[in-house]
Amino acid sequence: LVAQREFNVQLKNSADVKFALEKFEALWKEAVDISDYYIEIIKTKTFLDDSITPYQLYLKFLYEYFKAELSFNEELFYKNFPKGFMKLKYQEQAVLNARRILDEYGGVFLADVVGLGKTYISALLANQLPGRHLVIASPALLDKDNPNSWPNVFHDFKIAAEFESVGKLEKIIERGTDRYDNVFIDEAHKFRNEANISYELLSRICAGKKVILVTATPLNNTPLDILAQIKLFQKGKNSTIPGIKNLDYFFSSLQRKLKNLDRKKDYDQYMAIVKENSRLIRERVLKHIMVRRTRKEIENYFGSDLKVKGLKFPEVASPIPIFYQLDPKLDKIFLETIKLITDKTAFTYARYMPLLYLKEELPEFDKTSQRNLGSFMKTLLVKRLESSFFAFKQSLARFIDSYENFIKAYEKGSVYFSKKYWNRVIEYFLNDDFDAIQKLIDQEKAEEYPADAFSPKLEEDLQTDLNTLKKIKSWWDGINYDPKMDKFIEEIKNSDILSQNKLIIFTESKETAEYLRENLRKHLSEKVLLFHGNSTQSDLKTVIANFDARARNKKDEYRLLVTTEVLSEGINLHRSNVVINYDLPWNPTRMIQRVGRINRVDTPFDKIYTYNFFPTEQSNDIIKLKEAAIAKINYFIEMLGNDAKLLTDGEEIKSFELFNKLTSK
Repeated sequence: LVAQREFNVQLKNSADVKFALEKFEALWKEAVDISDYYIEIIKTKTFLDDSITPYQLYLKFLYEYFKAELSFNEELFYKNFPKGFMKLKYQEQAVLNARRILDEYGGVFLADVVGLGKTYISALLANQLPGRHLVIASPALLDKDNPNSWPNVFHDFKIAAEFESVGKLEKIIERGTDRYDNVFIDEAHKFRNEANISYELLSRICAGKKVILVTATPLNNTPLDILAQIKLFQKGKNSTIPGIKNLDYFFSSLQRKLKNLDRKKDYDQYMAIVKENSRLIRERVLKHIMVRRTRKEIENYFGSDLKVKGLKFPEVASPIPIFYQLDPKLDKIFLETIKLITDKTAFTYARYMPLLYLKEELPEFDKTSQRNLGSFMKTLLVKRLESSFFAFKQSLARFIDSYENFIKAYEKGSVYFSKKYWNRVIEYFLNDDFDAIQKLIDQEKAEEYPADAFSPKLEEDLQTDLNTLKKIKSWWDGINYDPKMDKFIEEIKNSDILSQNKLIIFTESKETAEYLRENLRKHLSEKVLLFHGNSTQSDLKTVIANFDARARNKKDEYRLLVTTEVLSEGINLHRSNVVINYDLPWNPTRMIQRVGRINRVDTPFDKIYTYNFFPTEQSNDIIKLKEAAIAKINYFIEMLGNDAKLLTDGEEIKSFELFNKLTSK
């Protein structure tokens, strides 16, 4: 063809298609052969020149792929680099990798294992990116009293940015999202559930932006966690990742392979599928969009640079288990309690799923949601019992109070319940925030329904549950000793490690934390620092001064810190080298974050220790916490690798090199 013609139209009618084909054939007959002259020009003056050897073509490909690394300008790269900060090659390489991924796919995971300085890598990356930056992080990591906070690090690097808390996403939308070009999301794994409101808001904020997902634990429960985060910068059904156009189908098809398997009964088959699924996700998806290195990989590829800088990673000792025994009397009460709170005839959890008793037929989705709530509340009670007898007694008293108030309202003609409110309970449960769930329950936020809209069976089941709760309470009122606490005090007194070092003691329950503080003070005659979700800004300053090795004004007032999950992310506590898990988190990747508070690149210690209290056999038989934790940890290891054992000595140490390995220029 010697002239330009366009015929761009979508045709569905057969007559139209026939017309188009005839038109094409007619034009083709008018085509002019390309002369030998033009063929010669193409062969000699373009890249079709056959004098280029395969090896030269290979070098060209390498150059194009590693262009940013090969054209690296150190002076420009480290522009505005703060005095006193180390220039580390492994951080430099992460930035170069991430920049290339961002340019190609619009988003990147900065997913190095905990303690390697992802905030500083992010600052170096921000320095290379054009446009305006938005940083979304937890309040603790936006606090200027925290030396490692995002505002402080960006200020040190002279980077202008706006900062907003994860709980205030609506404010960003109100201000307008067009003003931002790059969005940095700290602890991005918190946005792993596409169904919640926070995710929907964040998705709107990220639309059309470069998205930097900063997290050491992108996988928490299933690979769908990773999919949700990827979809903040890729379209689920039309991705630009090579060979995976439909991400939704790819991930859901892998997940279906595990659908009918029990993690305990079918463990070997379950883990075999997990292993293969993980390989496929790594090789087909993550290698394109993730920068993740373990300490072992950094030592292998950047060891000489670390040595020159005088840095070395501490050894992480195998996790040390702590077991405790129940005497016959306590064992009987414990078992009977477990039986009652898990017996559907003795305890129906009617107060937490009243809509199932509506005379009007409920949609199946709402029925499932109500049943889930009942199941969650059962888990909450069992986990409180496992955490500490004190926390369980407190929860028991609240349950009784809640039931009595509910029954009083019912007798006066009203039932109070809120779907929206309980959806938040589900969201908190999925994020393992049991203290937040308890706060919502205490607030009693609800909508009013007429009592006559419900079956009389509701009142019957409410009374049955209340009688069960009071019966359990009567058993526990006579128990004034605690073998778990006794075992803990004994371990601290008799262990050289626990008696001489600063200790970070984690629990999921605020009440257990308060109980720990009182008992440790009483039996060890030491000051104990307590920090939880209701602690003040002044308390946080005290934590940083006593436990953060980078604190500006170091103090030595406390050796023991008791805390909930609120300190498992964002605050460095590396003046200690010991983490104690007084109870196992429902989501075991929390343990990775917990240990990450002390396993930092600039720790002064040569060795890190982790102690784990394991659940009693009685409660574990009900909620399978230990098996679930082991399965989830192993899933994480198979997918992303690890550099330390967390839960048991049987865990493997694995690395998968999810980064480009150009280590010298």
